[in-house]
Amino acid sequence: MASRLARSVFAALLTGAALLGSAAAAEGELAQKKEAAAAAASAWLSLVDEGKYAESWAASAELFQNAVPKGQWAEQLEGARRPLGEVTKRELKSRAFKPSLPGAPDGEYVVLQYVTSFSNKKAAVETVTPMLERDGKWRVSGYYIK
Repeated sequence: MASRLARSVFAALLTGAALLGSAAAAEGELAQKKEAAAAAASAWLSLVDEGKYAESWAASAELFQNAVPKGQWAEQLEGARRPLGEVTKRELKSRAFKPSLPGAPDGEYVVLQYVTSFSNKKAAVETVTPMLERDGKWRVSGYYIK
């Protein structure tokens, strides 16, 4: 009886260890996705910061490109960013993995929020949302400044 109990406890411990191991692996994979998304957002923001609005549109996700025509994007961004001046500081405030977002198809998204200072606006929050596209690359699907 004692050996049966010992085997049951051992089996339970093994199962628990396996679950912890797969949870750790999933957490590691999620961290890698967040890092890859943040790297894509950083490269994209560099284009925007340099005033390369047409290039930022071309580097955006298909979802983004289908929602905002290229010329309209450049015009909107010019109107929003030029009055703010140059970026003087940008710090990542948060990043959250989301399997769905309002108004967007289900998928893999990472919502990144940056606290940003511009030469003409000391405190702003930029929200950049990269998504994992079918080709396995992260591309920006949304951008907002508050």
